[in-house]
Amino acid sequence: MLLNGAILAVVVVTGIILLLPALSQSTGWKAMITPLASIIGSGFLVLGPILESSYGQYAPLVMAALCVGAFLYGSAIRYNIATIKRDKDDRSQLENRLEIAASWSLAFAYIISVAYYLNLFGAFGVSLLSFGDSFHANLLTSAVFLGILFVGLLYGFSALERMEQISVGLKLAIIAGLLAGLAWYFSQKATGEGLIYNPPTLTGWAGVTLVFGLLVTVQGFETSRYLGENYSAAIRIRSMRNAQFLSSAIYMIYIALFAYVFTPDEIVLEETAIIDMMAVVAPVLPLLLVAAALSAQFSAAVADTSGSGGLVAELTRNRIRSNHAYILLVTIGLVLTWTLNVFEIISYASRAFAFYYGLQSAIAAMGAWRNRQKGYHLPLYLALTLLSAAIVIFGTSVE
Repeated sequence: MLLNGAILAVVVVTGIILLLPALSQSTGWKAMITPLASIIGSGFLVLGPILESSYGQYAPLVMAALCVGAFLYGSAIRYNIATIKRDKDDRSQLENRLEIAASWSLAFAYIISVAYYLNLFGAFGVSLLSFGDSFHANLLTSAVFLGILFVGLLYGFSALERMEQISVGLKLAIIAGLLAGLAWYFSQKATGEGLIYNPPTLTGWAGVTLVFGLLVTVQGFETSRYLGENYSAAIRIRSMRNAQFLSSAIYMIYIALFAYVFTPDEIVLEETAIIDMMAVVAPVLPLLLVAAALSAQFSAAVADTSGSGGLVAELTRNRIRSNHAYILLVTIGLVLTWTLNVFEIISYASRAFAFYYGLQSAIAAMGAWRNRQKGYHLPLYLALTLLSAAIVIFGTSVE
């Protein structure tokens, strides 16, 4: 009971700090919210069990590789943010075409990511119920898909999108409580029966291709690229970088605490595995995680649904209206829900975002070449373009 109280206290204190006007009303924090909401959303729910089950004691190294890779892709997008207006008249026709192709690929990636978010929503929504199986999870996911479509077609998403700041604050507060509980459990293991160093179950090329298939779990930073109507390029660049630093620090602490306290028989590789695993740490954590999951997944799905519909309408100059795009998104999402599991959807989403990041890296490489940019820029962006191609081709899902 004492630990439960301490965890709840951490959640409440963190929530109060996040609501303080000095933070919540600051321009930098507001600009950080959108990328931070995506980066540290779904990945936090699935990465711990996936990395621990597949990579054992090397899970923190794999997490570091994902964070570094995401940060490097972020650097390519930040370069494009800094140069897009300045070089608008100097850009070649190929660069402009790649920019259009990147927007189309992002719209498609959002379609898959919404399916990913809502399938996790369904899984966590029924996880604490007696009928918490995949069939009922899919039914809940389908109902939410149709509900979002109904609201989008009749009322638009403005009312639902206002949930974003509240859901981010709730999620971060609950994550703070989770980390506090894990830190206590880690210290008990370290000073008692000892930490556990599980061997990896995936090595070599199979281990590499799974990392490729997990890129979407640290995705979301690219949203800063499309906030130009609200924030200057300098603010978007700084807020994206800060969001990636903060999310990387949280992920690394989380995986470092998670990777050495569970035996192999305590790790069940399924969508909601973290709930049962955290119940061992503290009884209050499963309820908090379900609350965070439902809030975060719903708001992220609404944001990406709106973003995808808006992109399609903009790219087709309203020949395909947002409403029609929403219908297409929900139709594809329902097909994915009933034909694939969450881990397979994660893999497809990772490859879709890798394709988008590859196009953005190619645009950055062309800009660096045109501007005769000295230093690391050109070779880095070319390497990222090639890495994206490898992820698209070879990325695999959790078995």
